[in-house]
Amino acid sequence: MREGQFIKQNLDRWEEYQQPTDDPDEVAKRFTYLVDDLSYAKTFYPKSNTVKYINGIAAGIYLSIYKNKKEKKQRLITFWTIELPLVVRKRHKLLLFTFLFFIIFVILGVFSAYNDQTFVRSVLGDGYVDMTERNIATGDPFGVYKSGSEWSMFLQIAFNNIRVAFLCYSMGIFAGVGTLYFLFKNGLMVGVFEYMFFHHNLGWQSLLVIFIHGTLELSAIVIAGFAGLTIGNSILFPGTYTRMQSLKFAAKDSVKIIISLVPVFVVAAFFEGFVTRHTGMPLWLSLTILLSSASFIVWYFVIYPIRVEQKSFNGSIAK
Repeated sequence: MREGQFIKQNLDRWEEYQQPTDDPDEVAKRFTYLVDDLSYAKTFYPKSNTVKYINGIAAGIYLSIYKNKKEKKQRLITFWTIELPLVVRKRHKLLLFTFLFFIIFVILGVFSAYNDQTFVRSVLGDGYVDMTERNIATGDPFGVYKSGSEWSMFLQIAFNNIRVAFLCYSMGIFAGVGTLYFLFKNGLMVGVFEYMFFHHNLGWQSLLVIFIHGTLELSAIVIAGFAGLTIGNSILFPGTYTRMQSLKFAAKDSVKIIISLVPVFVVAAFFEGFVTRHTGMPLWLSLTILLSSASFIVWYFVIYPIRVEQKSFNGSIAK
């Protein structure tokens, strides 16, 4: 059977399976049929999007079964190990777009500051630039991270980081334009901020100090932007759904993504409040924290979701 005929023959049934039901027998029947369809598609059209489409529906039904389990502990484990990674994997291309969009404006910020020194003050503000230059003149360029008590900084930063992430996410309701503006603004600010230190021959030192917490913090902003664009994308490109249906599906996925950022922001705030202030720490320790943070983000949001999807293709999850 040709792939087009296979799709035409089963599409109505697949779309029906995406509608929720409380009948356990119906759920079992749907899952059984989908496994058969998936096996057939993997055999005859192994590299087609049809395989991914059917697997996505099957994964959704599989996850709905877990939602009805009473064991809260098991539900929590399933969320972090299967449910969330599959949500992220489903929208990996959008995550890549969000990352590239942010990086482009980081580079643009560096380039703009390099060509116009006044641009630094227009972005960061006179007060912050003057304070940083005073700290540099006194031999303590990162003194701002030593002000206040550790616990006070930790709580303030954690709250602020979560607030910023939620703001970036919620602006996605404006067809994603608000989230793109937020990413543009923050990317530009990061580029200008780093250029200021490189201009004073403190660039590499700033990376080793600031990115102890900045690696997780900036990654989380990008991922919050990814969640916001998930909302915007559902409004602009609803596909075969109505815009309201598309928005509901995207809202569920995006909330899961935002929840995943809470522990990331808390750890970033801990690093900024308790660790970053020790600007004279050994190089190996600074690199260990920085690279471990980056490795975690890449592993959990890029590599691990791919592995979870591959396991679902092979039926490992269902087993």
